[in-house]
Amino acid sequence: LLGLAGCVTKPAPYAPKTAESSTGYTDQQLTQNRYRITFTGNSVTSRQTVENYLLLRSAEVTLHAGYQYFMFDTRNTTAKTSYMSDFVGWPGWGGYGGYWHNWAWGPYGGYGPPFDTSVTTRPIPSYKAYSQIVLLTPGETNGRPPAIDAPQLILPLPPPPPPPPSG
Repeated sequence: LLGLAGCVTKPAPYAPKTAESSTGYTDQQLTQNRYRITFTGNSVTSRQTVENYLLLRSAEVTLHAGYQYFMFDTRNTTAKTSYMSDFVGWPGWGGYGGYWHNWAWGPYGGYGPPFDTSVTTRPIPSYKAYSQIVLLTPGETNGRPPAIDAPQLILPLPPPPPPPPSG
């Protein structure tokens, strides 16, 4: 079962985050013209894609609220790293296998007898981008460079992939 956790092969879809999924976007209205926006990717969603989806969702929220411009008040991207190890020599497994862990493994690590140490471990990051945006009318922008024109932003962003088939 743990080995299947590493079998994610498709990037997180551009879709709302639900109780059944750990990926997708969320938005929450904080005041009349301020929103909190997040996008959470999976282990095969690149940092750039996560940040592009945050920008896209910010522009969509802006337009849906009846505004044309927004600016970021806060914005950050965080990484969560898991590790996948492939090894040879696990007793009783015919020689090959893998395991997920968040601890160091050594030949005398206290977890059993000294097993074969030919273990290859690789980090697997997943990204979450979050921000607070302030929605602005054209008069409130005053030509400020941080103000982003939502319709102009949506045009150059690559379109999100279609949602996965249901069922």
